[in-house]
Amino acid sequence: MNDKPKDVIRETDAEAVRLAKTLTRTARFGALGVLDPDTGVPLASRVGVATDADGTPLILVSQLSAHTKAILADPRCSLLVGEPGKGDPLAYPRITVVCRARKLEPGTPERARAERRYLNSNPKAKLYVGLGDFSFFRLEVERASLNGGFGKAYLLSRDDIVVDGPVVEALAESEQRAVDHMNDDHLDAIANYARHFAKADGGGWIITGIDVDGIDLAAGDDRRRVFFPSPLKDAQEMRIALVEMAKEAREALTSQV
Repeated sequence: MNDKPKDVIRETDAEAVRLAKTLTRTARFGALGVLDPDTGVPLASRVGVATDADGTPLILVSQLSAHTKAILADPRCSLLVGEPGKGDPLAYPRITVVCRARKLEPGTPERARAERRYLNSNPKAKLYVGLGDFSFFRLEVERASLNGGFGKAYLLSRDDIVVDGPVVEALAESEQRAVDHMNDDHLDAIANYARHFAKADGGGWIITGIDVDGIDLAAGDDRRRVFFPSPLKDAQEMRIALVEMAKEAREALTSQV
């Protein structure tokens, strides 16, 4: 008789990595776990979330909140994201990312980029982003635990979630111009991205971000992730990928009519 316990952790594969990136990139909010500096007791709070160009989670929090005081005292924290739908909430995928919070100082390029990307994803935050007691933090990823649904547990490394390399910075430099251009002049192509690649219904879709791996779409509170056929190797490939995907989506949708 074999009494060896069954290993419930699956081997991390490309599908798990893509799901992990989808959950983090499309999250509008999450549960931030911190350690209370006075008691050492775990404290969980809901925070608004976006991602930096490399996939690192970003939060915008008030200095008056308990969780901000906690991460300033001890940067160790975790972030849980993944929205449930109808029925059993535990049947829906979610990911817990183990991080160290790092405050972004005003006036720095990385703080400006974080604000830009955060507001693209969370435009209502414009109401308080300029208030003196609010600060941006990058939640520097160390590792993650992914639950893709019943019997689908994975352990992920930082490299499974965060993308490094010169192409990340180069693409971030031209990202906002591309986002504005697409949203101003090519809403039809964006709608086709949403319908064909993300299998999304309804209209009103815009692009909120473009990164090495793909594009983030939003329509009201709905968020979708569309991956490029392969990661971009340089910033010049972005336009080519967007054009080719627009053509593929248009032809596929036209053939269904």
